[in-house]
Amino acid sequence: MTAKYATTCAVCRERVTPGEEIAKSPTGWAHAGCVGGSAEPAGAAVPAKKSKPRPADMAAHDGALEVWTDGACSGNPGPGGWAWATRDGRQGSGGDALTTNQRMEIQAALEAVTALEGPLVVVSDSTYVVNCFRDGWWKGWLARGWVNSQKKPVANRDLWEPLIDAVNARGHISFRWVKGHSGDEMNDLVDALAVAAGKVAAG
Repeated sequence: MTAKYATTCAVCRERVTPGEEIAKSPTGWAHAGCVGGSAEPAGAAVPAKKSKPRPADMAAHDGALEVWTDGACSGNPGPGGWAWATRDGRQGSGGDALTTNQRMEIQAALEAVTALEGPLVVVSDSTYVVNCFRDGWWKGWLARGWVNSQKKPVANRDLWEPLIDAVNARGHISFRWVKGHSGDEMNDLVDALAVAAGKVAAG
């Protein structure tokens, strides 16, 4: 299921934003990716038992350019924006009058991968985006014909499919999670750009 309100993950203690996939853990609601270590978004309760250690970050390719991405949404659904930026000043942003936070997070990554050539490290504060690639959720989706482990159609397939295709075609793109609103200047920048783009989309 998706979070309706901002809260704190009961497992990693990081921020859960409205629209992120969450699941019940023995200690409370948590990011879906934190429950059971590599579980894909499901929202199903997990029995109280030792959780698997979270996978290590994806290895970056030599010479990879870091690009920070973020999505924002006012209401869920509601007007929202996406943005990406690199340290050398390149950036992009856009928005949608009626969307969700998760869609904007995926859109931001898709736009960055489409706009930038060569090896990339996509840095995102969305576990939904990062864990899809770090934990290989997409492999199960493709194997099951775009059905998730709960035997339901994968949400946001229209954005996931081109992003997954692009990442696989390139072969030198990795993803890294960063804690949102933690003082990372580039994360703060793309957050501000996404919020601004959402306001423009709202009219």
